[in-house]
Amino acid sequence: MRPLQVLLCDDEKGMLLVMRKIVERAEGFAVVGEATDGKEAVELFAKHRPDVVFLDVDMPGLSGVECARIMVDIDPQACLIFATAHEQYMKDAFAVYAFDYLVKPYPVERVLETLERVRRLRMDREQEDLQIAERRQMGLSKLLVRHKDGVSLVDMADIIMAQREERSTVLYTAQERIVTSEPLSDLMERLDPRLFFRCHKSYIINLSMVYRIYPYGRWTYVVKLKNTTQDALITYEKFGEMEQFFSGIAQD
Repeated sequence: MRPLQVLLCDDEKGMLLVMRKIVERAEGFAVVGEATDGKEAVELFAKHRPDVVFLDVDMPGLSGVECARIMVDIDPQACLIFATAHEQYMKDAFAVYAFDYLVKPYPVERVLETLERVRRLRMDREQEDLQIAERRQMGLSKLLVRHKDGVSLVDMADIIMAQREERSTVLYTAQERIVTSEPLSDLMERLDPRLFFRCHKSYIINLSMVYRIYPYGRWTYVVKLKNTTQDALITYEKFGEMEQFFSGIAQD
């Protein structure tokens, strides 16, 4: 397994040095960048797409919580760890899916324990992904969806649509609404391309559930789907692709 990449963000250079030395002691991690203000933190995050970010709350430019909100939108899979002297921001930190909240001064062992949990979680996730790939090769049609309450196994055929909502991805079936941090692009890679279609940057639809499409403005259409009151949008270009897809099926 490749080393997990770590971004360190703190306005105190002495603390950055301490954090770097701690990370270098941990197995399976490598520091890829250091930021002393919020703007730089976001820029380095977008550039390196690190697996783990240590965030101070009180930084110039953007606070740690503000940075976290932007980072989660860029990559919901990133592991955000707050390391700060301000205990009162804990609730805000966990509202943006923080993995942990370390209050200064914290023991070195406390940080190492957190990093070990991150490493084991990543190993477990990679093992799950391998098992999912094996099941797909065997023809199983279940989709494993991770969310804040654990995981759900969903029959692909039951998924009506998926869409981005408030920095999360939401899957709709006739029975339930499942919220996950997985980006739509990653979800699309795990769905059956014979059944699912990325019709818009914010929507994936089950083609078997489409029953009506009508114009919505000049370059967009509304897609009506069975078994849900939710509508999807499809762009003009994607509408053309879908027409070709269904024309090909009709000719076959």
